[in-house]
Amino acid sequence: MPLALLALAIGAFGIGTTEFVIMGLLPEVAGDFGVSIPTAGLLVTGYALGVVLGAPLMTVLGTRISRKRMLMILMGLFIAGNLLSAVAPAFGVMLAGRVVASLAHGAFFGIGSVVAAELVAPEKKAGAIAMMFTGLTVANVVGVPLGTLVGQTLGWRITFAIVAGLGVIGLVGIAKLVPDLPKPQGVRLRHELAAFRNVQVLLAMAMTILGFGGVFAAVTYLAPMMTDVAGYADSSVTWLLVLFGLGMVAGNLIGGKFADRALMPLLYVSLSGLAVVLALFTFTAHNKIAAAVTIALIGALGFATVPPLQKRVLDQASGAPTLASAVNIGAFNLGNALSAWLGGLVISAGLGYTAPNWVGAVLAGSALVLAVLSAVLERRSATPSLVVAGAAPLEQPTPVLHH
Repeated sequence: MPLALLALAIGAFGIGTTEFVIMGLLPEVAGDFGVSIPTAGLLVTGYALGVVLGAPLMTVLGTRISRKRMLMILMGLFIAGNLLSAVAPAFGVMLAGRVVASLAHGAFFGIGSVVAAELVAPEKKAGAIAMMFTGLTVANVVGVPLGTLVGQTLGWRITFAIVAGLGVIGLVGIAKLVPDLPKPQGVRLRHELAAFRNVQVLLAMAMTILGFGGVFAAVTYLAPMMTDVAGYADSSVTWLLVLFGLGMVAGNLIGGKFADRALMPLLYVSLSGLAVVLALFTFTAHNKIAAAVTIALIGALGFATVPPLQKRVLDQASGAPTLASAVNIGAFNLGNALSAWLGGLVISAGLGYTAPNWVGAVLAGSALVLAVLSAVLERRSATPSLVVAGAAPLEQPTPVLHH
């Protein structure tokens, strides 16, 4: 794997830390600003919605400059947003800082996925994408737990200042290690938008929204769930987040390994397993050991879907992958926003801190239904092309089906 992938992973590490660390610090931030836990959950929802809006916006703005330069600009935006969060005098200002930082997220992973795939041979593309996303998963093993520990002991503002420092390291890494690949010639916005006429691209994005949304329904409110329901001390949340991060690393490695050779079967297994485990979490959350095991499984099954879903979008939008790739990252975060909001609703309705787990199970189960539908439609559309040579439409991927 090229060394440039390390630079992308460093940037992903910083972004992953700021995205997920807020979940471990939700009680502290809520207490400092004098707001409820569901209201503090808007810091998760706001960030996620910022990714949804920022992914296509920043990608379109970046079509006129090289991908390396755009990645550097995005890291600068990320640094500014985290600094604003660190010094925020009021909850609304912190929410604004979260949104500013989030604008870089989708385009960074979207453009980064395309760059990573271009740096390796075709048969190693999913592995290269997974390598970049390793930064995101390692953030959950190292960055998020340490950020949570620092936030609980020295204050959450220090955490966000450190995250801004991680952004500086990522910026330097990209400047030094990522090659200045030539900007694709003849790429127009109309050309990029054409990918969204492909129903398979839309189905893949819908799977992304629902599948990873199931994960966030549970983990957004992990801290209060584990302290109020499982009986863990506040300090234990750090180590529970380590378990979640270790699960994510394992799931990402598995997803990267098998997405190149058994993409759809991998999605069937991971999504069905995720739905079952999330449903069980409603009950296992009442036992410390069972809850810890379940948290690791949610991380593993949830992130096993990331490389195959990102690769499926790249496959199906092979003629214009950049915008579709970025929008799919936005789709992950639309799922995060949706599930965090729904989780807050069921908690506010008095159903308890475990109620969001059922929301997550339903979302993951719905993603599984869409995966089956996608495969059925793909088989039907592939049949005529076997009879009439060259009849496959342009928006279809290269006819090597990943089943």
